[in-house]
Amino acid sequence: MGTRPSGTARVTGPVRERARESLGPAVRRLRREWQWRQAGVEARLDRVAPDGFAHEVAAHRTPIFRELAGVDRRLQEGKAVNLMIAAGRLDGSVLRPGQRMSFWRLVGRPSHRRGFRDGMVLRQGLVEEGVGGGMCQMTNLLYWMTVHTPLTVVERWRHTYDVFPDNGRTQPFGSGATCSWPVLDLQIENRTDATFRLSLTVERTHLVGAWTSDRAPLHTYEVYEAAHEMRNDLPGVFTRHNVLRRRVLDAEGAEVDDELLAVNQGRLMYQPFLEAGGAG
Repeated sequence: MGTRPSGTARVTGPVRERARESLGPAVRRLRREWQWRQAGVEARLDRVAPDGFAHEVAAHRTPIFRELAGVDRRLQEGKAVNLMIAAGRLDGSVLRPGQRMSFWRLVGRPSHRRGFRDGMVLRQGLVEEGVGGGMCQMTNLLYWMTVHTPLTVVERWRHTYDVFPDNGRTQPFGSGATCSWPVLDLQIENRTDATFRLSLTVERTHLVGAWTSDRAPLHTYEVYEAAHEMRNDLPGVFTRHNVLRRRVLDAEGAEVDDELLAVNQGRLMYQPFLEAGGAG
């Protein structure tokens, strides 16, 4: 058996890395396209006027601009543009019984050519800029609204870093959904007999959304934090853990179920006991 020249590994290693980097995006796209086909995710959903969807099931609004230390205002302005483009692709979408909605399947790849701008993105817990940045605000809002409906979240990715302290936080830690084209998607399925319509609007200062339905909802939902802990795993390394659950209430307000929603864990990028404030 022959032996490989010692210099070969030094040559092929970098070549493999470059090949991986160049082919990676295409491979990830093909994998996602395959998943969409296998799951029956449609490239387009019907988009209709609000007539016939008189029952509001869940609604939420979040501020677009925040005072974040060290974050260029330009990136937040870029985020606002990105949110408007995404809202334009999603607003009015109808999810009928048995259908599944994919955030990225409907919005498409963010690119400068399609009008997307650079916004804030998080990589390994660090704030950077990238085309289409800030889209997580949209998936956060969609996820939060959806867990207050009978719709089923079938794919959701949690944030693995807690970057900013709790000052002004109005929802429990881990109650959002991160996204990254095309690997980290948010997918929602309608396993009910009702039809739901999604509305999204980008106002001057807020992102506003709602799920409405053609039928009056049978239940309401209360999401709550069942457990919370900050751990000092290593010197200077803190992680945050919690459990989210939701109560299912009938029309009279009586609890009929209590469901596990998510188990979250994220590394803190700030000193928790010095900078974090209480949740609002």
